[in-house]
Amino acid sequence: MAEQIAAERFDVTLFPASIGQVSESPPAHAHWARVCWEQDAEETRTVLDAIQPDWLVMDHYAFDARWQTAARPKNTRLTVVDDLADRLHDCELLLDQNLGHEAHYYDGLVPDRCVRLIGPRYALLRPEFAAARSKALADREGRGLRNLLITMGGVDQADATSTVLSVLRNAILPEGLHITVIMGANAPALDRVRVLAEEMPRSTMVAVGVADMAAHMAHADLAISAAGGTTWERCCLGLPGIIVETAENQAGIAQAMAEAGAAFDPGPLTAADFVLALQTALSEASDVALLDALSENAAAICDGDGVARVVAALEIGCLHED
Repeated sequence: MAEQIAAERFDVTLFPASIGQVSESPPAHAHWARVCWEQDAEETRTVLDAIQPDWLVMDHYAFDARWQTAARPKNTRLTVVDDLADRLHDCELLLDQNLGHEAHYYDGLVPDRCVRLIGPRYALLRPEFAAARSKALADREGRGLRNLLITMGGVDQADATSTVLSVLRNAILPEGLHITVIMGANAPALDRVRVLAEEMPRSTMVAVGVADMAAHMAHADLAISAAGGTTWERCCLGLPGIIVETAENQAGIAQAMAEAGAAFDPGPLTAADFVLALQTALSEASDVALLDALSENAAAICDGDGVARVVAALEIGCLHED
C-alpha cells in the first residue's frame, strides 16, 4: 500500500526484506512479523529518531512491550491498537475498538498511566460514514431486503465470497433482489467470483477496488461480510449483517454482534453446518420488521465519530505532557 499512502501525501518508509531470524518466543503471533522484534525495533528507532514524533501508533499483534520500549524515542508517546489482550504493553494509550470488550481486560498488561479507550464508540472510520449516517438510516427503514452486499475483505484469502455465492444461488430470496460483490483487485479468487456472478439467477454485480464503500453500504439492506473494520462501518450506517467467520479471531466479534441483536452469526466458514446456517440467516433476513430491528441495534453500537474521540485523547495527552 506504499504507493497509495504516498499518493495521499504522507511520507512512507519501507524497511528491507527480513534478513534476520524470525522470533520463536512470545507473544503468540510473533512469527507474523517475519522478522525478530529486535531487528524491527532497531529499524523503526532509526526512523523515529530522525522524526521525533509526539505520538507513535502501533498496530501489530507480533510486538509487545519489549519492542515498544526499544523502538520509540524518549519523548515519544505511544498508542497501541489491540483487541487480543494477551501481552504486555508499554504505552500511554490503548485502543480496543471491539464490541463487548472492557477496560479490565488489560489489567496488568498496561502501565497505570495508560488511558484505555474501549469499544466501537472509538472505532476509526473515515468521515464519509458519519456523513452518510442520517440519510442511510432514514432511507432503509421499512424498505425490506432489496439490495444485498457481499464484502469479505480486499484479499479474501479463504475465498469465502465463492462459498457465499454458491449458497445464494440455491437459496430462497426475495424477488427482484440485487446483489453487489465488492473485492480487491489483487484478490486471488477474483476471476472465479466473476464467473459465478455471471451464472447467478439474480442480478449480481462485481465491483473491484471501490473508493465509495459508504455509498455502497448506505444503498444496501443487508451485508454478508467478514468481521473486522467493516463491522463498525456497517453499524454506523445501520446496515444489518451476516458475519462470516473466516478466521479464528473473528468469532468474538460475530458472537457479540449477534448477542446485541445487530447481526446474524452463522459460525465459521469451515463448519460442517455453515451452509445450512447461512441459508437460515438469509431466510430470517427476509422479515422486514426483523431487518429494521437489526438496523436500529447496529446503529446504536457505533456513530462514526470515533476518530474525533481518539484525536481528542491524543491532544489531551500532549497537553498533560507539556
